[in-house]
Amino acid sequence: MARISGIDIPRDKRVVISLTYIFGIGKATAQEVLKEAGVSEDTRVRDLTEDELANIRQAIEKHSVEGDLRREVSLNIKRLIEIGSYRGVRHRRGLPLRGQKTKNNSRTRKGPRKTMANKKK
Repeated sequence: MARISGIDIPRDKRVVISLTYIFGIGKATAQEVLKEAGVSEDTRVRDLTEDELANIRQAIEKHSVEGDLRREVSLNIKRLIEIGSYRGVRHRRGLPLRGQKTKNNSRTRKGPRKTMANKKK
């Protein structure tokens, strides 16, 4: 298993897909990193040499990934909550915050229903 940024990436997948297992790296960033490292997107992780892995690690260090990025995102959310902005209030209440309707949808954000009416004895 190749270990990059503290994450074991899958060996049997193409490198461009395996890099997306790292938090903060999507497909476009993975392609950019591989181009910078001089590695083909079509090679499998198991076929990479140690030099290529070192080049990939070096290229990824320039991006904010994993722990640092998670910490940054949580601090941003905490800041929104503290200043009492609309988005912060929605975060605090666990509701969708980008203008979606909540009458019918947003089950994943609101959680299971809490119905109590018409309870028979």
